[in-house]
Amino acid sequence: MTTPPFAQRPSKALLIGLVVSGLLALAVLAVMLASGGPVGFGLSTLLALAPLPVLLAAVLSLDRLEPEPKLHLAFAFVWGAGVAIVLGVGLTLLGQQLFTRAGYDLKLVDDLGTVLLAPLIEEALKGAALVLLLRRRREIDGLTDGIVYASMAGLGFAAVENVGYYLLAFQADGPQAAVQLFVVRGLIDPLGHPIYTSLIGVGVAYALTRRSPVRYAAIPLGYLGAVFLHGLWNGAATTGSLHLLGLAYLVIMVALIGLIVVTVAERRQLVAKMGFYLPAYQETGLVTAADVRMLTTLPARKAARKWARRAGLGQAMSDYQQAATELTLLHLRAEREGADPVRFAVERDSCLGAMAHARRW
Repeated sequence: MTTPPFAQRPSKALLIGLVVSGLLALAVLAVMLASGGPVGFGLSTLLALAPLPVLLAAVLSLDRLEPEPKLHLAFAFVWGAGVAIVLGVGLTLLGQQLFTRAGYDLKLVDDLGTVLLAPLIEEALKGAALVLLLRRRREIDGLTDGIVYASMAGLGFAAVENVGYYLLAFQADGPQAAVQLFVVRGLIDPLGHPIYTSLIGVGVAYALTRRSPVRYAAIPLGYLGAVFLHGLWNGAATTGSLHLLGLAYLVIMVALIGLIVVTVAERRQLVAKMGFYLPAYQETGLVTAADVRMLTTLPARKAARKWARRAGLGQAMSDYQQAATELTLLHLRAEREGADPVRFAVERDSCLGAMAHARRW
């Protein structure tokens, strides 16, 4: 759908952050290439990128009902791959150095870095992508949006981090060791970082979309949850105990199921809300009773898009459904936060214009 005229333009800060983060990610990869050589780096990069298309598709599938701006999604991903990686490694090493200077045993310092410092620092840095997007708060309309942005930051972080881990394994024990590590990190637990950081995303989104006087407490609570899951997995991996790893994996999978339940429930709720707001626009001729029935159930929306694609009108149907969804979200924001009547009218008319344009086909 063509971006409606009331949509916010990308801020300079967002563009600068995207560029800086991207350059940092490239710098980290260049250092890995120089230290590991083309063969080890090439294999490590291939292993790190192999599951990424599937993981990105899985995350973005949560966002089909009301897709987020591609630039914002790219910012979250590159932030995780660049700024979060560089500062995360640097601050963790600095913290370990401070513990070493305090006289702690090297093995204990290494364990503290893995189990305590890394989760505390890395989750704060990945979650910072959500905090930076608070200025674009109209893009976060529900908990699902927070989960999507947080997952993108987590995927970016994991992609670059995995290149480093696979490269270390390759240098220590050859390609077989790198592939064995890939089985654990890339196949068994590929969603670790996205799941951890999604708890922060839920906290940020809850704070932005709820009226509760204590809603901002959800942000530190989400952060603590992310640190707990991250530390639990790292701690289990440090012990090498299969039983502890299995327990940690089970807890993380329960968190994943909870996140999926949240997104499904929220999607159903949003679709149902369309049945409340859209009938008021039937007199415009842009929404009929049949349209309302089509828009207010997920199977009907999918069936309508399938029919439209067969008729060569797939993009027009998608645009129409997207504009109707945006119109519903506009009403929900106005109900939740209040709205200036003039601004509301401008944004409403923009959505109706997009619906009218789509219906012409």
